[in-house]
Amino acid sequence: MILDNFAFLSGAVSAAGVLTGQAANGAGNVLGTNTMDLAPLTIGANQAPDEGAGEQLSVVFSVITAPTVGTNVQFQLIHADDAALSVNVEVLNQTDSFAIAKLPAGTVVPLGWDPTAPYVPRRYFGVRYVNTGAIATFTVAAALVKNVQGVKNIFYRNGFAVL
Repeated sequence: MILDNFAFLSGAVSAAGVLTGQAANGAGNVLGTNTMDLAPLTIGANQAPDEGAGEQLSVVFSVITAPTVGTNVQFQLIHADDAALSVNVEVLNQTDSFAIAKLPAGTVVPLGWDPTAPYVPRRYFGVRYVNTGAIATFTVAAALVKNVQGVKNIFYRNGFAVL
């Protein structure tokens, strides 16, 4: 999995390679700090983007600081007609609602994005966290990636044999 600092929808990576998350505290909906503009780089730039071109993409949510208090958190990929992600908002994909006890620091939550799904193309997209209860101390980073690394599957116990 390769991270691009321009593809972060929450948080960022410093020049030293340190991942920092966005505080997603509180109750209700919390929008990601960054919005991606899919409009072409031309004068006017109001054409609808072609989200269906290219390869399958995913959004990876990385829990930096575990949530405390509160009850559940749901991760969403959304798009809208404005950079504030408030006009004609649609949910492109979302996770189940996770109990905060299942989100310790270091948890990685992948979320697929099917750009060929039958949605009206919107110019801007980003992420949203739906918190049930007043979540506290929760910091998370989210990035658009091409391939999701199977973090939990790279370590195997020792002493096994391949036959």
